[in-house]
Amino acid sequence: MTTAEQTAAVRSTGLLAGRRGLVLGVVNQRSIAWGIAERLAAEGAELGFTYRSRSAGLWLERATPRLGGDPWLGRCDVTDDAELAGLGTDFARSAAAGADSAPKIDFIVHAVAHGNREELAGGLAATSRKGFTECMESSVYSLIGVVQALRPHLSERASILTLSYLGSERVCHGYNVLGVAKAALESSARYLAAELGPHGTRVNVLSAGPMRTLATFGLPNFSASLAQRAERSPLGRSINTADVAGTALYLLSDLSSGVTGETVYVDAGYHIMGTWPGDPGDE
Repeated sequence: MTTAEQTAAVRSTGLLAGRRGLVLGVVNQRSIAWGIAERLAAEGAELGFTYRSRSAGLWLERATPRLGGDPWLGRCDVTDDAELAGLGTDFARSAAAGADSAPKIDFIVHAVAHGNREELAGGLAATSRKGFTECMESSVYSLIGVVQALRPHLSERASILTLSYLGSERVCHGYNVLGVAKAALESSARYLAAELGPHGTRVNVLSAGPMRTLATFGLPNFSASLAQRAERSPLGRSINTADVAGTALYLLSDLSSGVTGETVYVDAGYHIMGTWPGDPGDE
C-alpha cells in the first residue's frame, strides 16, 4: 500500500474520519496545539489553522503539508472583531465547492493566550490596567469571540476544547495575571457548555502540566521546576505532547460524547497532591 493509500485509509476509518475542525494558537513545532493537530490529522481529521504573526503563517505554510490533505490557513487576530466575524465564513466556505450544502465545523481547538512578559515579571499587584485588559481579551474573550463567529457553522455534535493550566486555581510562581485569566477562561467554558449543550455542542478544558514550549523559554528556573514537578507527580515523570494530544483526541471525538463543562488534567497527577513525603509535618 502506498503512502497516499495509507493516508486515504486513515481518513476513512480514523476516530475523526469525515470530521473538520479549526485549530487556533499554533506558533511552531513546540506549540501544544501543533502536537494536538498532528494527532487529530492521524485520526482522519480535516484541519484548518489560524495565525496572527507573519512568522507563524510562514511556518504553517511549510509544516501543514506533512499532515496530508489540504489544510486551510487563514490569518486571524482574535482581538479584532472584524477578523473574528469573517473567520467562520471563510473557513466554512473553504470546502464549499461542489458541496450540496454548507459544510459544517465539527471541532475547535482554542490554544490562544497572551500575557506581557514585563507585566508578568512585576507580579499581580503591579499589573497595569492595560496589561490586565490585554491579557483577558487575548486569553479569555478570544474563546467567546470564536464561539460567536463559528456557532452558526457548528455541526450537531461539535466539540470545543480550550487549554488551561494549574495556575487557574493555585498560585504558580511567575504566572500572575495569566493565572487570573485562566480561571476566567475555565469559568467561561462552563457557561458556554451550559449554553451550547442544548444544541449538541460540548465545551471542555484541558489543563496541561508544564512542557517545553516557546512560552516557557526564558522563564527563571524552568528546568529545575520541571524536574521537581516530575519528582512530585504520582506518575513520577513529566508529561509530553503525546499525553496531551491523546486526551485532546478523546475530548474532541465521540469517545467523550457525554462529557462537557469539564476541566481535564494532564499533568501526571500533580494537581491531586496536597503534601509530599518529607514535607514538614508529614507523618
